[in-house]
Amino acid sequence: MKFIVSSSYLLKQLQVLGGVINNSNTLPILDNFLFELDENVLKVSASDLETTMIANLEVESEDSGSIAVPARLLLDTLKTFPEQPLTFVAGDTNTIEISSNHGKYALAYASGEEFPNAVELDDPSKVTIPAAVLATAVSNTIFATGNDDLRPVMSGVFFQFSTEGLTFVATDAHKLVKYQRSDVQASQTAEFIMPKKPLNLLKGILAASDDDITVEYNDSNAKFSFDNVELLCRLIDGKYPNYEAVIPKENPNKLTIDRNQFLNSVRRVSIFSNKTTHQIRLKIAGAELNISAEDIDYSNKAEERLTCDYQGDDMQIGFNSRFLVEMLNNLNANDVSLEMSLPNRAGILTPVDGLDEGEAVTMLVMPVMLNN
Repeated sequence: MKFIVSSSYLLKQLQVLGGVINNSNTLPILDNFLFELDENVLKVSASDLETTMIANLEVESEDSGSIAVPARLLLDTLKTFPEQPLTFVAGDTNTIEISSNHGKYALAYASGEEFPNAVELDDPSKVTIPAAVLATAVSNTIFATGNDDLRPVMSGVFFQFSTEGLTFVATDAHKLVKYQRSDVQASQTAEFIMPKKPLNLLKGILAASDDDITVEYNDSNAKFSFDNVELLCRLIDGKYPNYEAVIPKENPNKLTIDRNQFLNSVRRVSIFSNKTTHQIRLKIAGAELNISAEDIDYSNKAEERLTCDYQGDDMQIGFNSRFLVEMLNNLNANDVSLEMSLPNRAGILTPVDGLDEGEAVTMLVMPVMLNN
């Protein structure tokens, strides 16, 4: 089996696939890329059993065959080459020889038959989404997912497709993000929970793609296809919590403020907050927002005053500054609005501007009790 391929083209594709491979695998074969050659098409697969990614590359060849090549070794070698054609020849001695302009390198390979087969989706439902929409949806929600192994459903992003639009939700019980698109519809209603790892991989690839992406899914698996890549993953099993129930509907107190100014202020003040609670206090009266934090153990405290636009009753509310910073960081608006009802009810953060047509973002943050 022999093929010729450009070094930088191969490296670029393999680096994307390399993200699937875990550092410590239970099955040694999973430390490899599966190369399946069929004349001018080289199909490369990487898997960790939960997630499988497949790319079809164009190469020069007249052969066919299937082998498993050590991923780490191959990637480390390719990273050192300047752009040049490389010739791969797999011999009978279980070694594959790479010839470059300056030398030859031999790696041991395993038989391709040992590599686990990718899942075939039975009777999947299908929806087509522009890559940019999915990339924005993922980057807007993934930061809010939880890390709690006891509640696996919260460690993923909830996809809700309907004929009216698409909704993506993530929460870790302290913060919640709901991202909606009404300009893209699905042909039928569906909901599933996507794990974090394949979403992070998708986020990286989609940013550079302008095409549409086809999402196929059934009860247990989902498949994303675009350009020359397919990503298959197992979905998280379980029922997603009823997130609509926790979003307060009546929020009479509304604060509108410049996002950057608010973010920088919270960042500065939070340096002086307690290192375990990260608690900051927002005190709003008239058109003035007072942000303060205090770490009693070390006698550190800070206070800042900002002007804002506020309608509602004067109030004081406490938040975990890390959640606020994360949320403000993930919005690309110039102004944001924070809607509140009572100091013990969640605050709702939404962008005032900077949204596309048909796009809506709602971020919810739980307050912390203030000790007056």
